[in-house]
Amino acid sequence: MALQALQSSGVAFRRILSHFPQELSLAFAYGSGVFRQAGPNADQKNAMLDFVFTVDDPVAWHSENLKKNWSHYSFLKVLGPKIITSVQNNYGAGVYYNPLVMCDGRLIKYGVISTSVLIEDLLNWSNLYIAGRLQKPVKIIAMDENAALRSALDKNLRSAVAAALLMLPESSSEEDLFTEIAGLSYSGDFRMVVGEEKSKVLNIVKPSVAHFRELYGHILQENPQVVYKAQQGRLEIDKSPEGQFAQLMALPKTLQQHINHIMDPPGKNRDVEENLLQVAHDPDCGPVVRLGISAIVRPSSIRQSTKGVFTAGVKKSVVYGSLKLNKMWKGWLRRNP
Repeated sequence: MALQALQSSGVAFRRILSHFPQELSLAFAYGSGVFRQAGPNADQKNAMLDFVFTVDDPVAWHSENLKKNWSHYSFLKVLGPKIITSVQNNYGAGVYYNPLVMCDGRLIKYGVISTSVLIEDLLNWSNLYIAGRLQKPVKIIAMDENAALRSALDKNLRSAVAAALLMLPESSSEEDLFTEIAGLSYSGDFRMVVGEEKSKVLNIVKPSVAHFRELYGHILQENPQVVYKAQQGRLEIDKSPEGQFAQLMALPKTLQQHINHIMDPPGKNRDVEENLLQVAHDPDCGPVVRLGISAIVRPSSIRQSTKGVFTAGVKKSVVYGSLKLNKMWKGWLRRNP
């Protein structure tokens, strides 16, 4: 079960979690402060810890968190939990971040997302924002018995495999696959041009191949469109029209709709399945899939970053932005000594 591979926790993470309201359907930590990365983010000890808290009732959760952690919020705190929740749900990618918070002796950033919004993103890739985070290894600290959420988490991983297989050649390595998967949520993200270190995806994958294998190994074994040679770390992918059509039909609804929009010529008004069948007959259909993913990620990343100025406040936004640019500069120096 994919979720078993995801689940891992530590005393330090649980201690940090204890500073927040406990009504959580899911809490996880991710990023360079949790998993070792290559490149300029290799210093785990001093890296900021990133968390996401998923809550069933964000108004109640923010109300309690304002009592506990008033200083974490920007000026929006004076408007109250209902306005904060409205900003969270209705702008950007449905997540409200409080960055640059000192908690239990560590610098952290935490995002809050509604359970229903997360499930929608996991199933349909409406934003591919937190769903994208969950396509990479994370450390799950808390999870309730929400069957719909658990099913959606698993579906998100299977969708990631389907999309990545469509963008890979017939014979590929598992590292190639994991690199494609890790890059899905960065495809079209403007921060990969301004702010994020250019080699970010490879830096995530290379030290964590074993973690990716835990997440995706059983899905690859079960997928009829791929022969997974685990011992050799190789994949043989069915690139026949029938095989590619099966993968295209397994993609999330929002991505299928974007591919349909790309492929639908003016005046034809063909349905989604008809256009996906046409794409399936192209042995090199990966660029169309990539364009569709970019069409989801680009506007989502821009909206979420713009929203961050309000949720973090101007001062924190400037500091956080400078930290990101510093990472990018270090990465450039590494590649251009």
